[in-house]
Amino acid sequence: MDEFTFIDQIKQSLYKQPALVKGIGDDAAVFRQSAQDIVTAADTLVEDVHFSRALMDALYIGYRALAANISDIAAMGAAPAFYLVSIVIPDSCSDEELNDIYKGMSYAASDHRMDLIGGDTVSGNELSIAITVIGFVNRKQARLRSAAEPGDVLFVTGTLGDAAAGFHILNSNKFYKDSSYYMDRHRMPQIRSAFAKQLEPLTRVALNDISDGLANEANEIAEASHVSLTIYENQLPVRDSFEQFSEEEQHKWKLYGGEDFELLGAVPESEWEQLKSIAARNSTPLTAIGYANNRENKDHHVWLVDDSHTPKRLMKKGYTHRSR
Repeated sequence: MDEFTFIDQIKQSLYKQPALVKGIGDDAAVFRQSAQDIVTAADTLVEDVHFSRALMDALYIGYRALAANISDIAAMGAAPAFYLVSIVIPDSCSDEELNDIYKGMSYAASDHRMDLIGGDTVSGNELSIAITVIGFVNRKQARLRSAAEPGDVLFVTGTLGDAAAGFHILNSNKFYKDSSYYMDRHRMPQIRSAFAKQLEPLTRVALNDISDGLANEANEIAEASHVSLTIYENQLPVRDSFEQFSEEEQHKWKLYGGEDFELLGAVPESEWEQLKSIAARNSTPLTAIGYANNRENKDHHVWLVDDSHTPKRLMKKGYTHRSR
């Protein structure tokens, strides 16, 4: 399939976002926005680094690729609106696979009324997908990981370790309970965009999406906010069937597994009840897992309290590129 035929296939016949002036079909897209702040996120996924075509259907590859970027926008408290996709296509990728990748992205986009407004296609040696997402948030309402303060309640949405468990199951021949649930959590993660957008009434909230693991994201909040965080391991939410995995696997996956795309946040204790009400209205599971404490110490660490009640340093460890 040539490039122009492909563009015609993926071009939307109807656009959903009123801010869009011109979408696909010109040298660049045009959108107009004056009342809100513009939020952008970009990510690149490379075959055999971020995904494997041997383990995952093309539709799931496309869905996860866009979902990861939508989650970044959600963590800023913004609503996603547009996305652009540049893709490197190897000879081994069939037209059907390529269409399914874009179909998967379209499924993820439809949940948020997003429009595909541009991108690029090029031939290459390995499948690579680069996505840019554009969203909007009311002025000065972007939620930053630097907003945590001592005394804040630390919380997470959903359950942790599911995506890592799903990846494990996909690579295993063993029987596991709830296997479809865990595999879907890996292949088609639920993004907490609607929940994050409804946090606007709160005076202050720090947010980070759990893409690289709870330990990594918690340390990012601590460093950016110049606070220390205390997390109670026995309060970390997991699915009931998670206990079927070994204690070592449970510990590793819920702290370092990543790609759950849940939200980690910190909110003033005085607004915790209001946050719980927002979560209940959105049917979003919400769990308090710890708190933020003093700023006086220059070392802004994260501490994990286990069943022995002894705080241990939770190091900034998870999925990071260029690490060995």
